[in-house]
Parts: sequence; C-alpha cells; structure tokens
Amino acid sequence: MSEAPSVFIVDDDEQVRSALTLLMESVGLKSESFSSAQEYLDQFDASKSGCLILDVRMPGLSGLDLQARLSVEKSHPPIIIITGHGDVPMAVRAVTAGAVDFIEKPFNNQSMLDSVHRAIEQDAKQRGESSRLQDIETKYDELTPREKEVLQYVIEGKRNKIIASEMNISQSTVEAHRSKVMEKMAANTLSDLMRMALLLELIH
Repeated sequence: MSEAPSVFIVDDDEQVRSALTLLMESVGLKSESFSSAQEYLDQFDASKSGCLILDVRMPGLSGLDLQARLSVEKSHPPIIIITGHGDVPMAVRAVTAGAVDFIEKPFNNQSMLDSVHRAIEQDAKQRGESSRLQDIETKYDELTPREKEVLQYVIEGKRNKIIASEMNISQSTVEAHRSKVMEKMAANTLSDLMRMALLLELIH
C-alpha cells in the first residue's frame, strides 16, 4: 500500500507553520514543516507524494529559489505559494513557473484546504501518468530491433504489404512481428498502440 500524501510546509514564521500544521491535522492530512528552504531540500525525497506550501520570501534561499531548484528534479510535489501583499508580483512569477496557486496572508482556511486538495489530486495524477509511462518504456525496451522497426512502419500508417516490401521480408513475417509487438506492448487495438507511441514520442 502506498504511503499517504503529506503536506510539506516551508515558512520561516513559526506561527504560520503551526497554524498550517493544525489546519492540515483538522482534516486528517499528514504534514511536515520546515523553517527554511534549505532544510526542506536537505531531506527532499522525490518519491514522497503530496504537495508543498511555500513562503515566497524567506532568509537564505527564497521560495522562488527553492522552486527553481526543484524544477530540475524529475518529480516534485506541486507547489502552493503563500505570500504577503507586497510579494504578489513574485507570487505571479512563481505561478508562471509552474506553481499551482498562490494565496495571500492572512489566508482563508477553506481556500487553503481547497488548494491543497487540488494540488494533491494533481500530484496523484502526475505520478499515475509517470508510472504508466515507465511501464510502456519497459515494454518497448523488450521489443527486438526488428519489432521496433515494424512498429515504426505501423505507426506511420503503412500496410503490411508495403512494410514487407520496404523491409525485404515476407508479408506473413510482418504479420508475425506485428502480432508480437501487440502482445509485448499489451495493446488490445491499434488505437492503444498509437496512444503508447505518442507517449513514447515515436510520433512527431
């Protein structure tokens, strides 16, 4: 069973951290709090699901600095920016760079919870898509070079007869390769196979 998502709270203001921790606990959400961006980075684990509530202005690494550091990771929790009134332009920059939301202090509890739930849902969806892509990549890697060649012709829309001619093999051999490709990729239909090829970026 996968671990329940956590809400990671990064803010140098202890009162804000405490208030957010209590708010998350009130609806049964796990949370972890950090007093600086560096403290969060030191324990960062891409496999942990959930979302990140991040203050935009902090001593040392700012919220925007942390966001930039995380952007190079293959996976990281969706980010909710919390900001003082004067920091709104910075918060807008953060959203432009991929943060899911920004919320001004003092925040409304329900608005914060709504945003957290949206971010956790987004994280779950992204992780599901990432897991599916890894599965498809593994299946593709198990194809022989010949099967990959046939697959490329198939997704280009070429008929078996044309494929046989271009590969200089018999039509029955092409059909056998196609059948093996469908089986190995666990594709029930040609449409399934095309969707997989799109995810693998074999179709340009």
